[in-house]
Amino acid sequence: MFEYFPGNYVWNLGVVAALNSGGLIDEVDRACRPIRDAATRGEDAGTPEFLRAWTALTDQLVAQAEEAEKSGHSRTAGQLYARATNYLCQAERMLSNSDPDRIPTYRRVLELQQKTFDLKDSRVSRVAIPYLDTTLPAYFSQAPAADDGPAPVIVLVNGLDSTKEHMYSSGHWAELAARGISCLMLDQPGTGEALRLQGITARIDAEVWAGAAVDWLETLNDVDRTRIGIVGWSLGGYYAPRAAAFEKRFALVVAWGANHNWGAVQRRRIEREGERPVPHYWEHVLWVWGHDDLETFIPFADGVHLDGVVEQITVPFLIAHGANDRQIPVEYAHRSYDQAIHAPKRDLRIFTPDEGATEHIGLDHLAHVSTFVADWIADTFAVATT
Repeated sequence: MFEYFPGNYVWNLGVVAALNSGGLIDEVDRACRPIRDAATRGEDAGTPEFLRAWTALTDQLVAQAEEAEKSGHSRTAGQLYARATNYLCQAERMLSNSDPDRIPTYRRVLELQQKTFDLKDSRVSRVAIPYLDTTLPAYFSQAPAADDGPAPVIVLVNGLDSTKEHMYSSGHWAELAARGISCLMLDQPGTGEALRLQGITARIDAEVWAGAAVDWLETLNDVDRTRIGIVGWSLGGYYAPRAAAFEKRFALVVAWGANHNWGAVQRRRIEREGERPVPHYWEHVLWVWGHDDLETFIPFADGVHLDGVVEQITVPFLIAHGANDRQIPVEYAHRSYDQAIHAPKRDLRIFTPDEGATEHIGLDHLAHVSTFVADWIADTFAVATT
């Protein structure tokens, strides 16, 4: 993995994620160069400087976008807003829950993202998914193929610290659209806007909110109800298989990062084994799950696993994992594969150092994993119709 800040895994992960989600190396370099010294003080201590540096870059791009928009150059403006959103989203991801800048920064992310849709990607729209007595925010990408009739769709779900804006900037929805597949980018409980602005925390039984997403999709005339799949990256590598095991309307499932036993990973992290995805890690984890005490949370987290769950999956199942994932052991990919004995088709894809995409969810070569997953989905849906 490209490591701009030697020894600071969390910051490097943010840099690589930004670059592999539409960022430009010159812009990222200009944001990062002034904070090299801050990076040496650790992932937590330097986050205010990280935010200031990346916000300055965002401000510069927004000013350029506004000028382009005034000149009638909507495509240029949309591209600038998209990159600005990408950078600010990565900076927001670094902040602690208690940081007073977190919510205002995220609200600005939402505003910039909407400008991107308005000017650049009109087939992506903001939607609300009915869930219990509230709604879950999401972005829906309607594939061009839907103009000619009902199209298959993927429900794309977050990990521990990502948002639907990260999903958009990854471009995976565009890869799916090019293959005739729509995409619902969902901020499920414990993630993104659902957590930040609505206070909806995570739950072990992911099939509840996943079923709500299917309910909503089934109301759309342009969705093929027989071809609705679910894909989850990072902690979504737990949520998606769990959902597909118990919500039988899903036609396929992908674990983009085999998070087979997230509870065990937390016990390793207590002992400082393995890398953490974000600064202020334990504060973030407790916020996501709605807990306030680490001592009682760890036994609760033991329930976040797929032993006895993937055996219930009865649809095609892909596990994609990096050989050198420093967060989630590669052994979990093999465990998910070995236990999914009732999946009519199960595939295990381990990405190697020689090809790249060997880090967590392939962030070091995100496009390589994204296209592989999109091809697998398209091929699997195609077989389902023959």
